[in-house]
Amino acid sequence: MEENENRQDGNVYSDGAASVDGQLDNSRQGNGQQQQAEPVYARIEQYSNLYGGPANQTVNYGKVKPAKVKKKHPVFKRMVLSIVSGIVFGLFAGLGVYVVYELSGLDVNQAKIASVKEQMDDLASQMEDMQAGVGKTQSAESASQSSESSGIEPKSRDIDIEGTNEVTQIPQMEPQTVTAVVTDVTEVVKTAMPCVVSITNLYSGTDWYGETTQEEASGSGIIVGETDDELLIVTNYHVIEGCDELSVQFIDDHEVLAYVKGTDSSNDLAVITVFLDDIEESTRGQIAIATLGDSDALQVGEPAIAIGNSLGYGQSVTTGVISALNREVVIDDNTSYLIQTDAAINPGNSGGALLNVKGEVIGINSNKIANYVIEGMGYAIPITTAKPVIEELMQHETKRKVSDNERSFLGISGTDVTSDVSATYDMPKGVYVAQVLENSAAESAGILKGDIIVAFEGETITTMSQLQGMLEYYAAGSTVDVTVMRQSTGNYEEKTFSVTLGAKNQ
Repeated sequence: MEENENRQDGNVYSDGAASVDGQLDNSRQGNGQQQQAEPVYARIEQYSNLYGGPANQTVNYGKVKPAKVKKKHPVFKRMVLSIVSGIVFGLFAGLGVYVVYELSGLDVNQAKIASVKEQMDDLASQMEDMQAGVGKTQSAESASQSSESSGIEPKSRDIDIEGTNEVTQIPQMEPQTVTAVVTDVTEVVKTAMPCVVSITNLYSGTDWYGETTQEEASGSGIIVGETDDELLIVTNYHVIEGCDELSVQFIDDHEVLAYVKGTDSSNDLAVITVFLDDIEESTRGQIAIATLGDSDALQVGEPAIAIGNSLGYGQSVTTGVISALNREVVIDDNTSYLIQTDAAINPGNSGGALLNVKGEVIGINSNKIANYVIEGMGYAIPITTAKPVIEELMQHETKRKVSDNERSFLGISGTDVTSDVSATYDMPKGVYVAQVLENSAAESAGILKGDIIVAFEGETITTMSQLQGMLEYYAAGSTVDVTVMRQSTGNYEEKTFSVTLGAKNQ
């Protein structure tokens, strides 16, 4: 009770401790000693150890320094612990591997590993030698001869790994023929370029105001033959269609006039001629006749080279491969089976040569067909298809356009029988005779309204414009053969009439 009363009498500080006077009184009472009270500052010094200092230390108030704390090194301890843990783990892992090998009965023998490695190195060396031999093979024949002379026989190699019951069989490579796409075509171009010519077609056109204008188109051609007085050149029909004047430029840039010899619009082929007397001797020494190949022997993926008068700028060369064979393409109501290539065939390339790596002509390029498809898909008429047509056209008489006052006149009006009309009404393709003029050459020959003209002087006729173009080469009074299809008892019969052409101004 007395102690509690003393605590109540003392001043209590904010931290909950009793006042210094109260603590001194309690201390004296607990020891059973009755001492006289000391000054407050003396008692503070006596109990200064309550705040962390020693009992006998003199306290300098206002200059108290915090006690120093020894720094710990947790990073160092962690490093040491990690290293020790790693060593212990490694020991246990190694012991585990050793126990596994002992229990499984496997014997890790370095000598055996070295033996297997030696056998594999020997096999790799032999395969490298064989690959080197294959790399030197340039063709199927040389590859066959090389394999026979070297005496290499394809076989399998067995590798026996000691300590096991397994035999690994590794087949050796057989020599194979290596065929690559030819990118260097300089020698082919040197041989073939003298056979290709540039063609310029001057023709009459009509502007927006209906006035007649002189137009120019360009194309290419291939020299395919020579007679006693003519040089024969094959090209596309659309290159020379409607021409007023044709000119041919040779490899040395010498340019001469050319004339139409024969045309076949259904196959888009034409043969033109240049008179040898018009060609300079220096030029004749630089040009050559092309060698025609066999397009039936082509294979997809085979290299292809296109030469032509691209964009009218002169002869140029592009390369690619045979993309497809016998592509069915319908142009101007005519169905053709063509060679497809990714060699660029641009405007002006029409009539030019598509070559194989031997420099042989395997196709006649046609940009008219390429215009209907996307980039990277050019077409060419197979030379095997074109050969019989070319040979037939070469036999025709060379044609020269006559003057306007000498031009002939047939005396009909007609319209085209297209493929759609032919299929719908079961009619032959050609020019339907809608009207026969009175006292005309056609009437005199026996041509009737309803006849379908299909040929003129042995050349196939499919359009009225083509028939009119043919008449420009014949003077009034000339006699020509006109073939028609005439309907009889529900069927069409072929009839040929000999027609003496009249004058246009009559």
